[in-house]
Amino acid sequence: MFDLLISRRSRVPYHVSLLRLFSAVLIAALLVIGLSGFSAFAAPHSTVDIQILNVSDWHGQLDPINGVGGAAAISSYWQADRQANPNTLTLTAGDAYGASPPLSGFFNEEPAVLAMNLMGFDADTFGNHNFDKGIAHLQQMIDLANFQYVSANLKNRDDNLTGVKDYEIFEVGGVKVAVIGITNPEAPNLVFPGNFGTIEPTDPIPAANKAKARAKAEGAKVFIAITHLGVTGFDPVTGAASGPLIDFANNVGGFDLIFGDHTDVQYSGIHNNALVVENRSKGLTYSKSVLTVDAQNGRIVNRVNTFVTPLASAVTPDPAIVALLEPYRAALAVAFDEPIGVATDLFPRGGNIERRGEVAIGNLVADAIRLRYGTQLALTNGGGIRAPLPSSYTPVDTTLRRTAAPYVIGPPFDIVIGDVFAVLPFGNSVVTRTVTGAQLWAALENGVSQINAADCSGTDGRFPQISGFKFTFQCSLPPGSRVLSVAFPDDTPIPADSTTYTFATNDFINNGGDFYAMLADGQGTTREVMFDVVVEYIQSLGTITPTVEGRITKVP
Repeated sequence: MFDLLISRRSRVPYHVSLLRLFSAVLIAALLVIGLSGFSAFAAPHSTVDIQILNVSDWHGQLDPINGVGGAAAISSYWQADRQANPNTLTLTAGDAYGASPPLSGFFNEEPAVLAMNLMGFDADTFGNHNFDKGIAHLQQMIDLANFQYVSANLKNRDDNLTGVKDYEIFEVGGVKVAVIGITNPEAPNLVFPGNFGTIEPTDPIPAANKAKARAKAEGAKVFIAITHLGVTGFDPVTGAASGPLIDFANNVGGFDLIFGDHTDVQYSGIHNNALVVENRSKGLTYSKSVLTVDAQNGRIVNRVNTFVTPLASAVTPDPAIVALLEPYRAALAVAFDEPIGVATDLFPRGGNIERRGEVAIGNLVADAIRLRYGTQLALTNGGGIRAPLPSSYTPVDTTLRRTAAPYVIGPPFDIVIGDVFAVLPFGNSVVTRTVTGAQLWAALENGVSQINAADCSGTDGRFPQISGFKFTFQCSLPPGSRVLSVAFPDDTPIPADSTTYTFATNDFINNGGDFYAMLADGQGTTREVMFDVVVEYIQSLGTITPTVEGRITKVP
């Protein structure tokens, strides 16, 4: 009767009335518990800001370049960054040494790794230059490091090296963060044959995905890739970035942050829901990336990247690193501080200019090796030229004319032996031989094959710097058919036939490095070290002037 009475009065179905009664009881109960209890029940998960500091392609740049960077200055910046946020990882992605200035390269790269220990690196991977001195040397550097090396795409890695992992899991602010390393697949072609031992790089994408899945199974919540892959170009219309780094980011799954390296390009963007970052090389910039992470489930709530230009004058250099480098500096000064000539102006190098066109420093080096041995032609790879003249080398004598304080500011500039070592740090020897016209054309086609068709830009080290001849190529043509003409300076053609010419190059190129397979025919006589040849060439001239002569002509 009571049920019927309710139904008649309200015209509301019985089950709805019951639901309303239950809701009223629930609300009353919640009021008894109190609003504070309800607020606690609905509160969002706590978050943690994870900061990641990164440099790209550092190359043992222990001293500043024109007042920017250097190990002691960057270390001071990072100490301040970590003080502001202790939840910090410090990473780089290969080539932290190799092709280094004299202060590191002359001492077997040990100063670079010791400085990295003091700078507080947590993890690094391998680039091609880590293998410049072979497997045994690389193992010495791994053993010297206080940080972890990771590379997930190296077949036979553990048969050649110890102490290397696919990834490392760090606990940062209570969150497990996996750092997965990737080596550039073409790396063995960028060093002397045999320097990789039996190690073979594999496809980065499946290797990274496999490593990430394993790290996730071990409890990692955040996934960072440190890759020796770079941005190589930008669309001239849209500005969209391209290159191996972008291809990698667009095809892997579930990464939160991906660091690039290798190409001296500053870039930051979102690809495939990952923040992708690459810095300028040699510490000219470093990145400060912050991932805001839900501490409970590892979900990325926010991410932001800031590029920092570490001005050396803005901080007090880290005294521990200053002290570390003092004995190396003293020993280096004895060997490298002798002036050998005067440059009327800067011989520029950097920003990849030596990898996309004729440059004065390339002409100087190629002329030196050709004239030393009296060959008709000479060719060296732009990637083997590692510094301008004068370089960032720091002689003890501050009365010398250089590019930055504490020296007298030029031009003209005083060139010392250490400058030439900075330009040519690999210890390559000159090789003389004969080449046919067909081989020369094939070598030039290889040299310009990686130039960007859209804007004639380039970042690949195989680009040729030449002496004794000139050539023209067209960027928009397909690779392999870009060279339009080759001739002596007096315009006498050099046809692509069996006619032979005397030729000078470096032993790396002559062994097929940088994909110059057409020269790896077992021919050639090994001569003096290129470094010595260029030192003596500058000494013989006394005064050198940067000159670009139209040896290489680019047609869009």
